[in-house]
Amino acid sequence: MHLQHHPHDPAGPLISFEDFLKVDIRCGTIIKVENFPEARKPAFKLHIDFGPGVGIKKSSAQITANYSAAELLHKKVAAVVNFPSRQVGPFLSEVLVVGFADQGGEVVLLDLDEKLSNGSRLF
Repeated sequence: MHLQHHPHDPAGPLISFEDFLKVDIRCGTIIKVENFPEARKPAFKLHIDFGPGVGIKKSSAQITANYSAAELLHKKVAAVVNFPSRQVGPFLSEVLVVGFADQGGEVVLLDLDEKLSNGSRLF
C-alpha cells in the first residue's frame, strides 16, 4: 500500500483518540534486506526485529529510490504491526513500514534515535 499525499492537502477527517490507539506502531531494527525483483514496483524485502513482544516480521517496502540495501541494514524504522498480513507476489508482508513522501513522491523513512528499544510503541 503506497499512498501519495501532497504537502498542501488538508488534514484528514477527525478521529477519536481511541481510534488512534488501535494503530500499533512500533520501533524495530532491520536485520536483513533482500532485493525483490518479482515486485511490480521496485521494492526491498525487509526482515525487522521488533523485540520479544512482536518478534521478527517481514515487510515489502517501496523505498528503493532513497535507500540502498546497505543503508537499510541495521536502520531503526517505525512500522504498523497490527494490520493483517498481505501477500505481495511470492512474499508475505506482515508489517507496514511508515514514512513521509519527498518532493518526488518517494518514501523517506523516519529518522529514529538509536536509544529506542526494539518494540517501543508510538504514543
